[in-house]
Amino acid sequence: MSKKRDQLVETALELFSQHGYHATGIDKILEAAGVAKMTMYKHFRSKEELILAALRLRDERWRNQFMRSVEQQAKDPRGRLMAIFDLLGQWFASADFCGCLFINASAEFGDLADPIHAASAEHKRLVMKYVRDLAEQAGAPEPGVLAEQITLLMEGAIVHTQICGHDNKACAALAAKRAAKVLIDHALAAAVR
Repeated sequence: MSKKRDQLVETALELFSQHGYHATGIDKILEAAGVAKMTMYKHFRSKEELILAALRLRDERWRNQFMRSVEQQAKDPRGRLMAIFDLLGQWFASADFCGCLFINASAEFGDLADPIHAASAEHKRLVMKYVRDLAEQAGAPEPGVLAEQITLLMEGAIVHTQICGHDNKACAALAAKRAAKVLIDHALAAAVR
């Protein structure tokens, strides 16, 4: 990987996060990255390719950090399922929270067949797979169902916080955590019946 390519992707990621995909033009990215247009087209044939590269970088960073943090927050799978919402609350309260780049991308590129939409869906699928693995490790009799419920709570909390803002940004994560506790307790109680 070249330094100029990395610089372009990093800059694009930051600008897409702050301003959106359609609102962020190539010229703005080039200016902020201090890179010539020719250099950009040496690495990417289009803005869409740059968006995909930025999404891949965000996916790798976010999921790795998320899984590492979940593992550090709790030692048992049930505790890790609950810790997800503590981490969301921390993310929502951070100064750099601008919503989810993948939700935003899927909204701006609504066609399910669009590669950008597909990359966003893949990120969400991988997050759900991780949650499903935790649910299975916790002993949920239907880990796929519990994972779907938990990820729906996660996504709802993300969107609610992004749209509503609130003075206490972590409140949506706390409400989602309370709902998740009910679902997790119910699922795990069914496992011991």
